Amino acid sequence: MNAPSINAVSEFLYYEAHLLDTWQLREWADLFADDGVYLVPPPSEPEGDPSHTLFLIYDDRDRIRERAIRLMKNTAHAEFPKSVTTHLISNIAITAVDAERLSVRSTFVVYRARGAKFDVFPGHSRYEMSTNVQGGIKIHSKRAMLGIEALRPQDKLTIIL
Repeated sequence: MNAPSINAVSEFLYYEAHLLDTWQLREWADLFADDGVYLVPPPSEPEGDPSHTLFLIYDDRDRIRERAIRLMKNTAHAEFPKSVTTHLISNIAITAVDAERLSVRSTFVVYRARGAKFDVFPGHSRYEMSTNVQGGIKIHSKRAMLGIEALRPQDKLTIIL
């Protein structure tokens, strides 16, 4: 694999944040490889194994697409009207490179405003990525670990981190 530079990886993560903040969720889903997974472990077990722990979100490629389509519908009452989000991404680092994959970590803060409610979701993400034949980056795994002890006062997670 011809590993992308830290600048290319950073631009990719900023682009992902832009897609999420502008509710371009189908395009966001397209960032994932065919074997891609999106994981949000419970705050109490950020390093948990989804085969032994109940995750807040554990989506394979098909469920990622379904989530994107479902959240865009007016019948998605948890997100209608849609939240206004701002994804801030920082401390991006490439932590490992091998012949096929690239490991990346970053920190995030997602601000969400919906009606009179304002929530903050801090945390960090770990990605497994690769570059495709055209040189574009694809996500094989995104694990977003919340930096809070519990979903209070947020109550629930209806947005994509």
